[in-house]
Formats: sequence, structure tokens, C-alpha cells
Amino acid sequence: MAEDKRYDIVIVGAGPGGLCAGLYAARANRKVVALEKYLPGGQIAITGEVEDYLGFEHIEGAELGMKFTNHAKKFGLEIEMEEVLEVYCDGEDRVAKCASGNIYRGKAIILSTGGSPVKLNVPGEKELSGKGVSYCAICDGAFFKDQVIAVIGGGDAAVEEGTFLTKYGSKVYIIHRRDKLRAQKIIQQRAFDNKKIEFIWDSVVETINGETRVANLTLNNVKTGNKSNLDVGAVFIFVGFKPNTWMIKEDIRLDSGGYIVTNDHMETSIKGIYACGDVRSQLVRQVTNAVGDGTTAAVAAEKYLEQLEDKHAHRI
Repeated sequence: MAEDKRYDIVIVGAGPGGLCAGLYAARANRKVVALEKYLPGGQIAITGEVEDYLGFEHIEGAELGMKFTNHAKKFGLEIEMEEVLEVYCDGEDRVAKCASGNIYRGKAIILSTGGSPVKLNVPGEKELSGKGVSYCAICDGAFFKDQVIAVIGGGDAAVEEGTFLTKYGSKVYIIHRRDKLRAQKIIQQRAFDNKKIEFIWDSVVETINGETRVANLTLNNVKTGNKSNLDVGAVFIFVGFKPNTWMIKEDIRLDSGGYIVTNDHMETSIKGIYACGDVRSQLVRQVTNAVGDGTTAAVAAEKYLEQLEDKHAHRI
């Protein structure tokens, strides 16, 4: 039976930003819940190796995500496995409505909803999704042991996950539409030094081909117009993320890329609604700034609650 539950602060998404916000809010003796559709830890939990988070020279993403989760829960953060369908205002309440029918109300909501993989939108991608087409190397890489694997993209995620996939594949092609990578130099160099990796430059995927599983890709060289087929057993697509803002039913301010615009307190254009991490408009999207955002959002939300409480006290 669906319930209408009340908290001081509701956090939508339990990635690094959301968990850090939850930790700080709980430490302030607030009743706080984080709602997560998939796995606490967010994107970090499905990342192979992390080596750029201060204090950890090398740690598996799943382990770091678990440490974040356990630390936040230790201070009293509640985590509920819920898919949030709508976020809206109801008077002074900030509300998250879930697929389960449950309603979570708070005086403040912190959005830590991250993003979803951008699709290539080419023939064969949808049909062969889960049959050799993937967007998560750590989830699916082991299924393609000793096979030839293609990775699409040229940013940090593509090059990092391409390097990770050499643990399984006999060969990994990294296919990029330009003639140079966007990834950080240290990540690039590691890939250039890996004998299992070969780069295909200036090329895009036109079709993903196969009957019941991925068999090959049709590539188009954007400079020459030449087309070719590349035999692979799997293709991993890392061409970006789109922010998960679709559940917000209020007229919230977004930037041209659809990311939530905030002030330096992580407050959105709507009082009592805050945003942190990858869903927020900012220069970089790393775990380090996500936890910083989460800290600021929680402290700002706490101050907002204090102002509401003071206002109500003066009415009495």
C-alpha cells in the first residue's frame, strides 16, 4: 500500500553527491532519505578503477561507492530503493512521487540525479542492446572474454573504459569522430601504451550489424567518406551523458545543455530545491566536485530549514 512519508530533506539520487549531502544533513540531526533507482554509489559504483579521488591512489569504483554508502548510513541517512517519477512543489513541501506510489515530502529536496548515456541512434543499436551493445564496461565486459571489442568515444569515460576492457578482450578498437582525444593526458597515454588498443580516427558508426548478436560495425570516415566494416563481438558506447531532469515538474532554470543552473549555494531557481553533481551546470563532472556540491547543498538546505522554522516560530 502506497505511503505518504515526511522527512526534513529528501535527496533524489544516491551517487557521491547525494550520499555526501545525506551524510551532512544527517549529521545536522535532520531526518533525511535518499531515493535511488539502481545502486547506491551511482556512476562510481559501475566504474572500474578510481585513482583521482584524494586519499585513494587506487580503489575499485564499487568499493569506493560502498564506503560512501556505509559512511552516510552510519550518520543516519536512510536509503530507499525507489524510482522517482515526479518532483514538484506542494505549498512549502518539496515532493518526490515514486513509481511504487509512495510520496516523499520534505521542506527541501536535493537533486543528485546524474545523467543517462547518450545513444548513437543508429540502426541496430536498439535492436542489439544487451546483445553486444553496452554502455557499461564493468557490468558487461566479462561477457566478451577473448573477443574483439569496439569502444565509441574520445573522452575520459571512453578511453578509461577502453583500457579496462583490455582485461577481457583480445583487442580493443577505440573509434573517435575526431583526430585527437578529449580525455585527460594521463588517461590518453595509458591507452597509447597499451598494445591491445588500436585507435580508429575520424570515423563514426553508421550501423551496428548482426542477427542475434553484434557481428560487425559499418564505419564512415568523416574526412574521406570511405565506408568499411569492422568485425567485433561487442560495442561499448561512451559518447556523453544527458542530465536526468525529466522528472522535475516545476519551471526550473536549465542551461542550453539541459543541466540545472544553481547559485553558489547549490540552490536552483526554486526555493527549497537544490542540485549537486553531474546534473548541475558546471565546468567539470568528477566525483571530487560532486561530493563538494553535496556538502554545500546539505549545508544550504539546513540553513533554509532553519529560516522556515524561525518564520513559523514568529507566527506563533
